[in-house]
Amino acid sequence: MPRSVLVTGGGTGIGRAIAHRFAEQGDDVVITGRRPEPLERAAALTGARALTCDHTDPEALARLAGALPERIDVLVNNAGGNTDLDGGAGEDLPSYAAAFRANLDANLLTAVLTTRALDGLLAPGGAVVHIGSIAAAQAAGSYGAAKAALAAWNLEAADALGPRDITANVVAPGYTTGTEFFRDRLAEDRRRWLVEATSLGRPGSPEDIAAAVEFLASPGARHITGQVLNVNGGAYKTR
Repeated sequence: MPRSVLVTGGGTGIGRAIAHRFAEQGDDVVITGRRPEPLERAAALTGARALTCDHTDPEALARLAGALPERIDVLVNNAGGNTDLDGGAGEDLPSYAAAFRANLDANLLTAVLTTRALDGLLAPGGAVVHIGSIAAAQAAGSYGAAKAALAAWNLEAADALGPRDITANVVAPGYTTGTEFFRDRLAEDRRRWLVEATSLGRPGSPEDIAAAVEFLASPGARHITGQVLNVNGGAYKTR
């Protein structure tokens, strides 16, 4: 039986790869984002249905909930990105505060509000997967702080959703090519350093992340919840 899957930020990069992977399995996939053009291109590529939505806006999320199927089996909170790369923090305190809040809104609040807004649609036996980052374990400013907060908040989400047989986990990518994350401004020496930091000697791909999300939403992962799955080629190791 096809599942209903929602992938936020599904127009490009990792989100598009996740949508494509679920659609290939025959699932009914909805992708969302703020920009209609990338969404429509991704919908044509993946077969997903595209809906525009700003996931920081409660009113937009209420409208989204009304446009979705009555049952959501898999929610992938992928919307986000390092907003500092769009301009960075100013020197004065108000500008710094605004820039810090922008990353919290983009990477933490989007997942929190979306999960809350769709709570009544989340189906028993389902899965919620948030896309975190290796930055949560590194010195990475407000972006890293937001992704660390996302992982911490997921612990509460796992406890809240668990009694309904819904899992909640985080997939934390490392350096991943084929995305808009660095806005095409990644210097070659930085790129080389990021690759050399891995044990496998290669960057990740959106498909690597999509495979991890697919696993966490699969029947084989029904006893995995409240966890962070690091997908970074060994750039950040745990034990």
